[in-house]
Amino acid sequence: MAGPEGDRLLIVNMTDQTTSYEPFPDEWRLLGGRGLSAKILTRDCDPACDALGPENVLVMAPGVLSGTTAPTSGRISIGGKSPLTGGIKEANAGGNPGQHLMKLGIRAVVVKGQPSDSDARYGLRIDEGAVSIVDASDYKGMWNYACCEKLLENEAKSASVISIGPAGELRLTGASVACTDQDQERRPARHAARGGLGAVMGSKGLKWVLVDPGKAKTRQASDSKAFNALNKSYTKTFLAGPQMFEKGTSSVVPVANMLNTFVYKNRTEGQSPDVETLDGARIVESFETRGGGMHNCQTGCIVKCSNIVHDADGNYKTSALEFETLTLLGGSCAIKTFDEVAELDRLCDELGLDTIEAGAAIAILMDSGGMEWGDSAAAIALLKEIADGTERGRMIGDGAVATGKKTGHKRVPHGRGQAIPAWDPRPLKATGVTYAAGPMGADHTAGLVVNPGLTEDQLAQASQECQLVNMVCDSSGFCQFVAPTLDLVREYYGLLYGADVSREEIADQGWDCLQDEWNFNAAAGWRDEDNGLSDCLVNEGIGPDHAMKFDVPLEVINQSKVRFPIRDELFTAKAAG
Repeated sequence: MAGPEGDRLLIVNMTDQTTSYEPFPDEWRLLGGRGLSAKILTRDCDPACDALGPENVLVMAPGVLSGTTAPTSGRISIGGKSPLTGGIKEANAGGNPGQHLMKLGIRAVVVKGQPSDSDARYGLRIDEGAVSIVDASDYKGMWNYACCEKLLENEAKSASVISIGPAGELRLTGASVACTDQDQERRPARHAARGGLGAVMGSKGLKWVLVDPGKAKTRQASDSKAFNALNKSYTKTFLAGPQMFEKGTSSVVPVANMLNTFVYKNRTEGQSPDVETLDGARIVESFETRGGGMHNCQTGCIVKCSNIVHDADGNYKTSALEFETLTLLGGSCAIKTFDEVAELDRLCDELGLDTIEAGAAIAILMDSGGMEWGDSAAAIALLKEIADGTERGRMIGDGAVATGKKTGHKRVPHGRGQAIPAWDPRPLKATGVTYAAGPMGADHTAGLVVNPGLTEDQLAQASQECQLVNMVCDSSGFCQFVAPTLDLVREYYGLLYGADVSREEIADQGWDCLQDEWNFNAAAGWRDEDNGLSDCLVNEGIGPDHAMKFDVPLEVINQSKVRFPIRDELFTAKAAG
């Protein structure tokens, strides 16, 4: 089985600002995105390194199918050792940079080293025929929207950008990496947000990456006729089915509230009294009078889950305002309306900050008495302090655990130092197992199981199987919202490379990549006896009579790391749980 000729790794040395190419290893041909990032980090990065030091490695890896005509397949994974969890981390994003890199045959950008001058800022240009590192001192401290607008002003319409905001430049551990979307404005609204990888990019002195594929062609499959036929049939099937995210992830709010996972006041309750004014239905209703609407964030997307939110005057505010953000910056902070959350979301995108981590940190500050519950004006002012590097701004920018330590507050919901996402582990205990023992720490995209009715003996297997399917999905370039199964991914791979990919091979790939990540974390100092979640999630309940607690025994949690027999249902299970 051979991959496309000319595929390569782009190695970027920030110590001396040089670049080089390496041939792409044939044994990695079925690896992209998260799985490829894990392989590169296992090979090139010392797990014991300082996450913000020169020995950490930052990986930007498109999925295997990125750059092809497969529907909604252009996501890009950003990987490295996390300064937040101390373990391996991957966060992925939409937009067009992943598509563009793969059209150029670049399977990953591998950023190493660190400039001697910590104040230096550089940009990486990747054009159709050349790569160069350029001085980016003019962009120092710029917010993401202004940075990308300036950078793209005189560039071809085919160009896209990966960038960080002030939070990444300040190496704050809640910092995200932004990617521009496919709209005409090319807004930096798609974020690889979790794990503080924006801080890693900032530690490399790398402010932005500009990718212009020029006239590079779409990647062609070995069996292009069958590949195109599969595109057509799968797209037709998907669009004929239920469109769960037709109105965006914000439409999940009422269901989450019913399940006691639309959390309120730093997770002291599972339901918010402001569910009606935070419901995504209010965003959809606003389209008629304010403008905005639903769009797709990347070329070739058939899901179109991203909402464009306008303010009361009809001016663009943010895209997309998602369920996680409405929960963490809204409900958990007792902030009442989607308009207030939209303002906070835009600021996080501008600053380059994970909305989950920022919302959790602000809720902890409010819970400690350091800010009034629901005071969105104070929260907005506090986020703006991050760009100025104030003490309180840095505290929030460093996330939930840092805020708990700084305030002395004990209710800090986290897993491995990373704030708990909206999906609460107390009603959704299999998801809690993912947070507690998965290699990504508290990250719902690694294995979200929305099934509150599982028995204790089902939790570990449900978590493991979801983690495996999502690992393969995040390696393929497919968005989880297009709901690819292992069978679909292996069919696409077979047509792309001209050889059968068995069920055993695709399942083994997912499991091996999880093993890579667990092994990295073990070498970084993680111990299985420490797998678990913070005490407030174990001891404090939510739901009726506050009876829902994360009371899963450690031995059950750790069963998720021991491979279960492969069931046929695994191959037809959809990504995202």
